[in-house]
Amino acid sequence: MCTCVTMNRGGHYFGRTLDLEYDFDQRVIIAPRALPLTFRRQPPLTRHHAMIGMASAAEGFPLFAEAVNEKGLGMAGLYFPESAVYRETLTPGMTHLAPYELIPWLLGQFDTVEQVRRVLPDLEVAALPLGKLPLAPLHWMVADGRDCLVVESVAEGLKVYDNPAGVLTNEPPFPYHMTYLRGFLNLTPQPPTCRFGGALSLTPYGQGMGALGLPGDASPASRFVRAAFGRANSQCPPEEGAAVTEFFHILDSVSMVRGCVITPQGACDITRYACCADAARGVYYYKTYGNSRLTAVDMNREDLEGTKLLEFPLETEQPIRRAN
Repeated sequence: MCTCVTMNRGGHYFGRTLDLEYDFDQRVIIAPRALPLTFRRQPPLTRHHAMIGMASAAEGFPLFAEAVNEKGLGMAGLYFPESAVYRETLTPGMTHLAPYELIPWLLGQFDTVEQVRRVLPDLEVAALPLGKLPLAPLHWMVADGRDCLVVESVAEGLKVYDNPAGVLTNEPPFPYHMTYLRGFLNLTPQPPTCRFGGALSLTPYGQGMGALGLPGDASPASRFVRAAFGRANSQCPPEEGAAVTEFFHILDSVSMVRGCVITPQGACDITRYACCADAARGVYYYKTYGNSRLTAVDMNREDLEGTKLLEFPLETEQPIRRAN
């Protein structure tokens, strides 16, 4: 359960909530340009774009949940349990990548969504697990501030969709979400006018009634609509601090409260973290469930010519400033 958003407010901002019932040893990780990236079926990248995002690490390889590179291209993987199908039988001549390799391979080499779009027809997502780790069923959103794509590896093959909403959640596949969104085209941030008919002249009895019917539950389809509505109508000055604050307000509208979503196994699905990357400046902001204060990691304050992962443990305890 996750929600990903891309937004332009004087710059490109890319981020997501990650909603899960457990931690996965996540921390902010910077992959510098000279870090060797090895792949199961592709040649290694001995030099590549630097990138920053939330990840765990396995044998020095960054397992990014999402990341942005130094060129401003962002990519995130979101849970897609019912529809994700990875190729067991690989087609000769195609580019074969395991699902956990997709983000570093694409962000390591490409600057724009258009460049990514060109290589996707020759790509297969392969069922290649990393050791004993199970393969996470995912689909992906890619954005650069101009274009946005959704990439889904399903039974029919690799599907690529333009994403004008700039939002992605989970199941069902992306075309469903865009069709479902059409059921809410009457929503508006403005006060509604009476269309009831007859001689009645009805007026709103409170603010916000133009969006009456905006779904408030935690299902993927409802979160898609809610995030798309917030993204489309939010307003803020085109300044970094204001834009980052606005971005987190959008994410807050789809965050999970402990106890409100219970998994079939009886665990609480909560928003482990929410993040917003200023893709142009290479600054990664995040907050965790236990710490609502924003923490920033600036990629450009580190040695981006290094050969080892740079790791930053999460700030998870809530600092409280006492005013008296």
